[in-house]
Amino acid sequence: MIYRNEECCRSCGSTRLETILEFGETPLADRLLTEAQLDQPEYKAPLTLVFCQDCALVQIRETVDPEILFYAEYPYFSSVSPSLLHHFRTSALEIMNSRKLDKNSLVVEAASNDGYMLKNFVERGIPVLGIDPARAPAQVALGAGIPTLVTFFNAGLAEALVQEGKRADVFLANNVLAHVPDLNGFATGIKTILKETGVAVIEAPYVVDLVDHGEFDTIYHQHLCYFSVTALDRLFRRHGLYINDVRRVAIHGGSLRLFVEPVENPGPGVKDLLQMEAQRQVDRVDFYLGFAERVQKIRRDLRAFLADLKRQGCRTAAYGAAAKATTLLAYCGIGQEWVEYVVDLNPYKHGRYMGGNHLKIYPVEKLVADRPDFVLLLAWNFKDEIVRQQENYRQMGGRFIVPIPELTVI
Repeated sequence: MIYRNEECCRSCGSTRLETILEFGETPLADRLLTEAQLDQPEYKAPLTLVFCQDCALVQIRETVDPEILFYAEYPYFSSVSPSLLHHFRTSALEIMNSRKLDKNSLVVEAASNDGYMLKNFVERGIPVLGIDPARAPAQVALGAGIPTLVTFFNAGLAEALVQEGKRADVFLANNVLAHVPDLNGFATGIKTILKETGVAVIEAPYVVDLVDHGEFDTIYHQHLCYFSVTALDRLFRRHGLYINDVRRVAIHGGSLRLFVEPVENPGPGVKDLLQMEAQRQVDRVDFYLGFAERVQKIRRDLRAFLADLKRQGCRTAAYGAAAKATTLLAYCGIGQEWVEYVVDLNPYKHGRYMGGNHLKIYPVEKLVADRPDFVLLLAWNFKDEIVRQQENYRQMGGRFIVPIPELTVI
């Protein structure tokens, strides 16, 4: 068994978990296949979204073995996306200036990937330490001169680092909190490694944006949790940590940037979001059941549209061999009968195949060379960037299908 079913909430331990949406058995996201692996058994697991009635945390019921999820050849490299690089460079510069960091400071990042953010601090001579369990991107970071531990961040590692004299002025965790099986251990680790004057800057996709925009494809086995400020406030308070500032940012379809400290001093932004969530009853399961109905409509509309294109003799490709693509393709039942192949910017993915449907992955230049009539935007969260990049394809008459928040063609 590669997964286990969780009977208790990942945050508060409650057994009062209510089902929101069942996706059925799906391939593991980012588990891209080589040609030699196409005839071999694939890892698959059920995917079930549930809601904790006691602490309001939205989460999936299944926990897949992290050694399988974040395997040595894990193919996600943050530096591939220019807009993502710009987003986190801007964040890094703000942190450096507001916290007055210098050569005596220490910035620690969990899930530091290929060093995409820490390199901004290194350029200023600020000491850093990256922590990431995925060997392939970690090796890229090490090659760029960014100290990186190839392991998971947890309470035990934090304690060991403190014993070595390493305590953080800034602790970074971008798009990792949702991946953590032991939320309480992670929060304990943050509390342990932070200096009393330190700050944890955490980015995580915002469940309110996920619900409002129908972003069901961001639900996959790596993403164990989907956070509201209400649920996060309850989690951090149990560990002597406090959300003192929070901002909504557009990255990844809508995210939160949280500033978490060992001393409580909440700003107006925190109070405003908590009040908004209370008014919208984000802490009630009914808020999420309407989302499930909209997701089912997205699936029906997309399937009908692609089937109609096929009847008309149109050719369709897809853009973005991203993790979210696995959920969208699997839940909507989209495979080679409707989509011919996938293109992606990441050269590491070229020549490999998507899990489940075995769609082959090519460089993005194939769109201009091959001229499919339509391209299904699986990486819709980078829609503007991709459309600008593929202006030549559009000039040739090519069109993009944007599936979320509702089906549109551009």
